[in-house]
This record gives sequence, structure tokens and C-alpha cells, in this order.
Amino acid sequence: MNIAIIGLGNIGGSFAKSIRASFPNYKIYAIDIDTVTLDKAQSIGLIDGGSDDFTAIIPKADLIIFSVYPTLLKNLVESYVPYFKNGVVITDVTGVKSSVINQIEPLLPKSADFIFGHPMAGRENRGLEFSSREVFIGANYLITPTSRNLEENIDFLKNFVKQLGFGNISVITPAFHDEVIGFTSQLAHVIAISLINSDDTNRNTKQYTGDSYRDLTRITNINEKLWPELFMMNKDHLIKHIDNFKVQLDKLTQAIENDDVSTMENMMVESTKRYMDLHDLNEE
Repeated sequence: MNIAIIGLGNIGGSFAKSIRASFPNYKIYAIDIDTVTLDKAQSIGLIDGGSDDFTAIIPKADLIIFSVYPTLLKNLVESYVPYFKNGVVITDVTGVKSSVINQIEPLLPKSADFIFGHPMAGRENRGLEFSSREVFIGANYLITPTSRNLEENIDFLKNFVKQLGFGNISVITPAFHDEVIGFTSQLAHVIAISLINSDDTNRNTKQYTGDSYRDLTRITNINEKLWPELFMMNKDHLIKHIDNFKVQLDKLTQAIENDDVSTMENMMVESTKRYMDLHDLNEE
């Protein structure tokens, strides 16, 4: 099988490393505007070939993995369509689905099956040097099929990512994906950004931090080009989650102002219960 990875950065590189380890007989090709990265990846045997010219790679690809910013995806697919191999399976890694799918599917020929996916794995740092096979091990993977996808290709993608080491693989609707990711990922980033930016920069806070602050702010080492795209493309869900968060924050603020220990205790008991339920689910 010939696999083409579009974008050999953190996630694209992690796919290449994982495929190389899990499917040693597969041929891995990469397309990227950074030819230095491509040359390095080929020199260490991570890929079998790389180019900034997609016409040299796309026609022979049986599986294409797009690891690019969501706003780039439409233009790339539009350019690649005439070169798609008959029966090619395509997937992506973008963190928003409904709006992306609505842009992409009308462009596709019947002979190309684009099954949209989202690996819930990665690191904050950018670039191939930060890629890792281990980041996929045990991680969640979301697949968001549509009516045009073939069941056999959905099964292929499920088995493929399972072999790469992903743990729980969920098949969900694009709409539910955007709703739940708006809460579990995008809202978490909104809170972390707001927290660290509310700090007094003259206090030299790093001398006084513990695990709680470090854990809450870890994800603020953020790709400032990618995340605004994700926020805007999923703004309706995200704003709803921000509003719900504000309700809980206001409730806790009022309890603190009024010395309402009972409300504070009840909120903490409820949060502990929800955390334990989530922990039990993840252990399963």
C-alpha cells in the first residue's frame, strides 16, 4: 500500500513514525512545502519519498492523510482531485468537522472516499522534531462518516488506526463531534488562555506554582495560527459552552462572596463525582 501524508509536521510526522513501525511493508510518501524537512525525513528512513509537488505523489496513493490546517484543506483537495487514484481512501485530522465536510464533499469524485477523522492526540509544539509514535498509544480516535462513505472503507480506517495503537475508536456524527469537541478541547483551551493571561506579569508567578497551575496552563503553549481557525469554525458550539461555564463560575463566585459554604461543598462534591465517573469511563 502507498500512503501519502500531506503536511509532515507534528501530527503528520507521528503518523509516519507509527505507520513505519506498524506496517513496515507500506510505502510512505509525504508532501510539504518544507523541502528541508522532507529531505531529513527521507534520509533517516521515515518516508520513502517526499516532494513539494503533489503531482509526483498523489496519483499513486492508496491512502491519503491530510494533516493540515482546516482552512487549507479545501484548496488542497480542489487541486488534488484530478490526480486521485481510483478507489483512493482519504482521511484528515482536523478538529472541526461539519463546516469542513460541507466544503469538501461537493468537490469529490465518486471514486474517492473521504472518511473524516480526528486523532485525539498530539503535542503543543510544532514541527517534525516533536512528532512521536507514542502519542498515539491508547489515545482516542474519532471517525465521523457520512452517507457517501463505504462501510468497507470505514472498517478499513478503524482497523488501520487500531493497528497504529489508538485505544477507543468512536464512530460519531459530524454534528456530535463538533459539539463534544467544543466542550472537551476548545473550551479547555479558552479557559487555560484566559487563566494565564489574567496573571500579574510583575509577580514572577513561576516561582510559586505547583502542579495544579502547571496542569491547567500546559495547553497554553498553543499554535496561534491553528486555534483561532478552530474557534471560529465551531463558534456556535463553543460560545454555548463558554456561557454554560460562566453560569457555574458565577454560581461559585456568588457562594464565595456570601460565605455560602454549603453551595461550595455541594459544587465540589458534584465535581468530584463527575471526575470519578469520567475516570472510571476512561479506565474501561
